[in-house]
Amino acid sequence: MVVKAKGIGLKRNGKWILKEIDWEINKGEHWVLYGLNGAGKTALLNMICAYYHPTVGKLTVLDKEFGKAELGASLRKKIGLVSSRLQQNLYVADSAYEIILSGAFASIGLYETPTDAMREKAINLMKQLGCYSYADRQYSSLSQGEKQRVLIARALMLNPELVILDEPATGLDFLAREQLLETIQQLAQMENCPTIIYVTHHMEEILPVFSSALLLRDGEVFAKGKTEDILTSHCLTEYFSFPVEVIWSNGRPLLAKQAQQETLR
Repeated sequence: MVVKAKGIGLKRNGKWILKEIDWEINKGEHWVLYGLNGAGKTALLNMICAYYHPTVGKLTVLDKEFGKAELGASLRKKIGLVSSRLQQNLYVADSAYEIILSGAFASIGLYETPTDAMREKAINLMKQLGCYSYADRQYSSLSQGEKQRVLIARALMLNPELVILDEPATGLDFLAREQLLETIQQLAQMENCPTIIYVTHHMEEILPVFSSALLLRDGEVFAKGKTEDILTSHCLTEYFSFPVEVIWSNGRPLLAKQAQQETLR
């Protein structure tokens, strides 16, 4: 099991940020973590990555039980994280290739000499994820979509057991978003792909490969299970407290305001 959370809660500055979270993720599953801004998604991710420890409950990530095992950096080396926070910390003058290679050392910047095997792995990942053509360009010169591909490749350098994609399509236009989502779909279908958690608050980003979903609202689990079973008009109308309609197209959900029916006289 990749993640097993039982009744976990997080209290910060006297306020409960997360409450009674039960969540199990098995190896090979790909999940969507969906929630509006302020729902608690970032807090839950920080807990899975061992930046926070639960105030209550039991949490096990990659066979490491919080409170009983040494965590921190050792656990995070098994988790590939792609987030805007990471992007802000990188040395933007480094080339895309150097950024990816630094993932082999889990470092910000490339301070050690990569082995031939590391270089070969980085080149193969760039080819697989469609970023080989700009390997020598400075990271700062890349488009947002190109940067995200580089970060995904970087996250895969240590052969992680879990990859977390935290709002990876933020700031992308329609074309760039769809190109990135196509890359993620291909990644999820690769042989020996790690478990993926895709975090978003945009329904239209949810790809067919994410067969399971957890809806988070106000720090609590609103619903979880098979994506097609919980992303329904009825469930999401209740989730938003607003009448919505879910339209499925090419295996992906689209969200629209529910049309009001005229009152019959």
